[in-house]
Amino acid sequence: MTRTAPTAPTVSGTVPTEVPTGDPAPVSVASLDRPGLRSADGATLAAAFAVVLMLSPARLVFRGLPFSLTPADAVGLFAALWWFCAQLTTTLGAAKGSNPVRTALFAYTAAMLATYGYASAAYLPPDELDMADHSIVLVVATVGIGLGACDGTRGRERLDFVLRCLVISGAAVGVIAALQFVLEFDLTKYLAFPGFRFTSDLPAILERNTLRRVAATTGHPIELGVVCAMITPLALHYAFGARDRGEPSLRWWVCCALIGTGLMFSVSRSAVLGLAVVGVVLVAGWPARRRLWAALGGAGFLVGMKVAVPGLMSVFLGLFTSLSSDSSIQYRTHDYAVAAAEIGNHFWVGRGLGTWYAPKHLIFDNQYILSLVETGVIGVAAFSGIFLTGIWAALRVRRLSSDPAVRDLGLTLAACLVVPLVGAATFDLRSFATVTGLSFLIIGAAGSLLRATRQPRAQVVRPPERSGGEPGEPGKFGKETDEEVGEKAVEAVEAVGKVTRPAGRADPPRSPRTDPAR
Repeated sequence: MTRTAPTAPTVSGTVPTEVPTGDPAPVSVASLDRPGLRSADGATLAAAFAVVLMLSPARLVFRGLPFSLTPADAVGLFAALWWFCAQLTTTLGAAKGSNPVRTALFAYTAAMLATYGYASAAYLPPDELDMADHSIVLVVATVGIGLGACDGTRGRERLDFVLRCLVISGAAVGVIAALQFVLEFDLTKYLAFPGFRFTSDLPAILERNTLRRVAATTGHPIELGVVCAMITPLALHYAFGARDRGEPSLRWWVCCALIGTGLMFSVSRSAVLGLAVVGVVLVAGWPARRRLWAALGGAGFLVGMKVAVPGLMSVFLGLFTSLSSDSSIQYRTHDYAVAAAEIGNHFWVGRGLGTWYAPKHLIFDNQYILSLVETGVIGVAAFSGIFLTGIWAALRVRRLSSDPAVRDLGLTLAACLVVPLVGAATFDLRSFATVTGLSFLIIGAAGSLLRATRQPRAQVVRPPERSGGEPGEPGKFGKETDEEVGEKAVEAVEAVGKVTRPAGRADPPRSPRTDPAR
């Protein structure tokens, strides 16, 4: 708060003098906005990406382009452009300066550009060169949304906005999956808007052991299961957080149930593996009371699924009891000799990003093997490094913060990122747009949370004190009378005049002043 003193006489007239009367209140950026309005920022862009990524079918691309580009890819490319422009200005609200997640994204981009340059410098068949060009565009899109989320999402409130949009969108995906599984109704067929087309006619509803397995809006049931496993920790975070604060939490528990339903209806071994590693991370950091509630809730959910869908739990159990005779496991291991030969030919930077694709080449249902073939050892190190850096940043937040909600969010983001890090060993993750975009979005969110946690708290600057007197007495600067304020202003002007007046010039005439002591 400031108090404007009466006008004090000076050599040139009168000027109002503002004197602090207390500790200045910290000013936030949000308080500068007009009431009821908030300008768009990086968080707005990240939230739009989350909604478009989750709700638009993965097979839906723009019509008329020379390569496939999904609506989410277009948002990612715009995010990359926005981030670049934001680094050249100070008006777009993006953060600047070092951040471990940002550095990891730069290293990943450099590695992908290196393998692209190596591949395109030599001869490539036209089809493989086209795939390499397409892949490098997608790298820019995914890195763009990661940087946009990391540097453009400023503060915990805006990060919560992005992650809540992601959870709600994940719940909507669960509804679409339930319609496909229970009613065999594929809603995604009706989402082909004008100006778009589907890249293939592959069905979103498959079968496994006499049961349907669905993909919802993703490209494959495996991808749906992994995506749901990644979003489940976020839904639990907001459900438990609302309950701990005494706020309505039913809507978040409903989101948890819908996301879990989508995971179960994927009938995917990778989904169960992802959920298992999520459980390990969360149980290691949760308090005992929350562990008990989570165990009871999980048991109740499984009982409900067993009653609602007879035979579903038996199929999931069979996925792990028949590993030795499972055809999908045998298919994943039969191509190791081919992969070893390709890796030996291009050990460091690979044969070129995107150049190994089906049906021209064998499918490696292992992203690490595929990355070794396409991008070499450097590319694999960069790929795994972005996930490890995101996990480290999230756990670092947990160590730095004393706020229980922030600490829990750090643990939650770490659990989310463990899923693709482990799941990449069970399928070719980068070949699927939804899980790839989601991974980079959450990596950026971890960087944003670390940046917000590291920001120094607002320093409260107290006004200087005058000699004499006790706090709260007239001798203090903030408790001066109006006459003392006027006298002080005139003395300050006189001091400036003595310093800046040329030698030999007389003092300018001054208006007489009244001694406040009289």
